[in-house]
Amino acid sequence: MNMITNHLPTAELQALDAAHHMHPFTDANGLATKGARIITRGKGVWLTDSEGNQIIDGMAGLWCVNIGYGRKSLAEVAARQMEELAYYNTFFQTTHVPAIALAAKIAELAPGDLNHVFFAGSGSEANDTNIRLVRRYWQVKGQPDKRVIIARKNGYHGSTMGGGSLGGMSPIHAHGGMIDGIVHIDQPYWWGEGEDMTEADFGLARAKQLEDKILELGVENVAAFIGEPIQGAGGVIVPPATYWPEIQRICDKYGILLIADEVITGFGRTGNWFGSQTFGIKPHIMTIAKGLSSGYQPIGGSIVCDEVAAVVAEGGEFFHGYTYSGHPVAAAVALENLRVIQEEGIIDHVRTVAHPYLKERWDALTDHPLVGEAKLVGLMGSIALTPDKAKRAKFASEAGTVGFKTRERCFANNLIMRHVGDRMIISPPLVITPAEIDVLIERAKKSLDESYAILKAEGLMVAKQE
Repeated sequence: MNMITNHLPTAELQALDAAHHMHPFTDANGLATKGARIITRGKGVWLTDSEGNQIIDGMAGLWCVNIGYGRKSLAEVAARQMEELAYYNTFFQTTHVPAIALAAKIAELAPGDLNHVFFAGSGSEANDTNIRLVRRYWQVKGQPDKRVIIARKNGYHGSTMGGGSLGGMSPIHAHGGMIDGIVHIDQPYWWGEGEDMTEADFGLARAKQLEDKILELGVENVAAFIGEPIQGAGGVIVPPATYWPEIQRICDKYGILLIADEVITGFGRTGNWFGSQTFGIKPHIMTIAKGLSSGYQPIGGSIVCDEVAAVVAEGGEFFHGYTYSGHPVAAAVALENLRVIQEEGIIDHVRTVAHPYLKERWDALTDHPLVGEAKLVGLMGSIALTPDKAKRAKFASEAGTVGFKTRERCFANNLIMRHVGDRMIISPPLVITPAEIDVLIERAKKSLDESYAILKAEGLMVAKQE
């Protein structure tokens, strides 16, 4: 067996990595100079690197390892499925047992009439599917001009051509190749953009932008609105309580489809199976991935409501799909992951144990001189770094300078906590215990203290003049 446990020295691995491996969302030359951190194993909420450091993973990989690392039963299911049927496709009027069983299980778990699943290999691919699905839906209904999809600035829906276009990340758009028929409205980020408005008024104002955009474009041209219940990669932006009910009202009023991107918020992250349940959203389509398999296998999909599925079926053949749609090994592993979540009561653990305890500890971080806001829904949190809490001020330095310095201190202290601009974000495995939360908070505080000292020494604790 080709298991690389006795590995080359770290420096040699880093050199090989720099020579041959192109990393996503990375400055290749910068990484080659510094050398990549090499992760060699994982257990529960802990990672081990090639130097033997024990790292607490405050991000659950990329928001996905919901049940924690090192689950033997998922490995056993994968091996068994590979021996029985390693691969077959679901094209040409053919199917297989894992895809059937997983689609039925997802339909059982999903709220409302979300009873149909179109599988993909990732959330990005699933969002590409959603573009085709909603445009095909309106074609079959005899309204082919209804093809514009409204999304949000600073939203994230993947980095494929379709997903990157739906997302409102300006650096992705700046690299070119965006597809047409997608427009963006402002995000519901009260702390950073609300100025003197109350949170409630701001939430309504940002939701009203959807109605304004529909009227500007003409309802006859608008197919759908897509949004994450909580913006993940955008900085864990939790919308004001007024926001989603108003978005729902507007979609219902104008009869446009509502897509909830649940790639991060699905499968327990917010303390319910889906973020849509947490926020009272009733989507026509849900994008899923990540927590569907806890990252143990690449798999994603679109959960589609009865009406949209029926209309698309009326149109005959849907010319869309992927070689690995409903891959049998990925589907079998995802099924086992969902069994673990259910049978171990992991979502109850989030709701009654991990979230209440983390919230108490997380909220207390606002006592730190560097922290202006702390937000936490389920096990998805963020803190805003600021030089002036009272004014919710931004730093005079380029956005992200302070966040990056703070992230570097987290990594040095064996805590994986990401930064988005000058916000720090976490999304730990859902199985995290109170004792492990204590470690996470202790390392976060230490990192904040060190970052604060560096910022003062470098003269960076300065507010931007608006």
